[in-house]
Amino acid sequence: MSPLADLPALPRRVAAAEPGWTETTDVVVVGSGIAGLTAALHLREQGLHVTVVTKVNIDDGSTRWAQGGIAAVLDPLDTPQAHAYDTEIAGVGLCDPEAVRVLVEEGPARIRELIRRGAEFDRNPDGSLMLTREGGHRADRIVHAGGDATGAEVQRALHEAVHRDPWIRLVEHALVLDLLRAADGRACGLTLHVLGEGSEDGVGAILARAVVLATGGMGQIYSSTTNPSVSTGDGVALALRAGAEVTDIEFVQFHPTSFVSGTVNSVQRPLISEALRGEGAYLVDETGTRFMVGQHELAELAPRDVVAKGIYRVLRSTGADHVYLDARHLGKEFLEHRFPTIMASTRSAGIDPATELIPVAPAAHYASGGVRTDLHGRTSIPGLYACGEVACTGVHGANRLASNSLLEGLVFAKRIADDIGTEPPAQAEPVSDSAGPGWVADPAIRAELQRAMTRGAGVLRSADSLAGAAKELSRLAEHRSRPNTAAWEATNLLTVASVLVANAQTRRETRGCHWREDHPTAADEWRGHLLDAIGTDGLLTQKFEEMA
Repeated sequence: MSPLADLPALPRRVAAAEPGWTETTDVVVVGSGIAGLTAALHLREQGLHVTVVTKVNIDDGSTRWAQGGIAAVLDPLDTPQAHAYDTEIAGVGLCDPEAVRVLVEEGPARIRELIRRGAEFDRNPDGSLMLTREGGHRADRIVHAGGDATGAEVQRALHEAVHRDPWIRLVEHALVLDLLRAADGRACGLTLHVLGEGSEDGVGAILARAVVLATGGMGQIYSSTTNPSVSTGDGVALALRAGAEVTDIEFVQFHPTSFVSGTVNSVQRPLISEALRGEGAYLVDETGTRFMVGQHELAELAPRDVVAKGIYRVLRSTGADHVYLDARHLGKEFLEHRFPTIMASTRSAGIDPATELIPVAPAAHYASGGVRTDLHGRTSIPGLYACGEVACTGVHGANRLASNSLLEGLVFAKRIADDIGTEPPAQAEPVSDSAGPGWVADPAIRAELQRAMTRGAGVLRSADSLAGAAKELSRLAEHRSRPNTAAWEATNLLTVASVLVANAQTRRETRGCHWREDHPTAADEWRGHLLDAIGTDGLLTQKFEEMA
């Protein structure tokens, strides 16, 4: 692999105080969304003691924000093969067929398992699961809860299941810093900073026989995202600093319909679920014209990259900052019953979908790439696993199919637990890190970084825009700081943003959610994956791996 020019050197560890406390567990799981909590529960079934580390509170990740549902083959007329077909079409040639097969075949069992853990999904009068459809699906296979509050219900059920188990230890308000390695290179724990009083105040270390990353996404590298403020790419950045490979980072999915409101000023934008379009709402421009008709056979229910691009073309041609979602014809009673979360969110901002058009625009939503794993969640570092949005299992390819994300977390969390439980390694002692003293970025760069990424590496990209983003990231990397939580987050954002820009510069084609206006078509020579790592000198390295 060769180093890339015009991008900053990146830290191979972050500056931090030496650990002032240490504790030991069998497995440490980083993250408390659907992937992390499911992994913890399955690891307990293997008889292992588990420590779950979460950045703020147990319910503050992305899972609870998921509205639409979970995709799985639960209708007798549906088939795993049909689900796989839709997944691979959305992934535009970059899905790993074996990973997709695992997802669609094992998914239904994981849904039933989730129900046994207490998740209550919406049901028809006869007691059968109520199924709906979302973009890219050619069958009704989305289970949902509370109308459009699926994530909140899943999080509730898993949260309660975890709290019932006294051998799952939860450490909240904890930001992971760096991976600990044994003499043979195996992951044997991590360092972290815990806010609070007592012996856990400040930097400490958790030693473990295996480490599972389930830290979620990195949407906070952009000025507008559906992700919560905690989604700063911490797991991907930690893995990179440790020497793990990451892949497909350029494929960031922009959800077509985030809510645009003058009263919503934060980076995180409310999501308007794709399920609303699945139930019959449609997109219109400022003249009331349905612009997706004729662009794709599924119109508003085309894969998300297609719809986001369709909206962006309208915005470029009109100069507006939003288009509209029209759900008025669905009726007040139906909307309030099926989409109570959306109705409450929009009405609080002065928009009533029963009588008014909903202003929407694309916002960064989901990272299809991440830390590269195999079918058992193993990364390129022995003892380090990843699942959920932080991972790249090969399921999503160049563009995630709607509602496959929660399913992926369920399926691969179980596989990770099975792999660790088969023959758990002995606890090893960490060796001293030879990567140098480390450094952290100035927290003040965060807003500038978000603006630079939105301008240069957002929905639409080009050689010129990406070069501008790379130059800006290099400038921002010169601003350093003393270690603190905001500085560690800024460093993680800088790290993942640099990898994204590097891959987007290299991939000279348009595929899935990577859109290069100077290379507007997909090219066979780019049917493969860009793999990234940080070299010993801190420079980013990259190689291309063709698909078989």
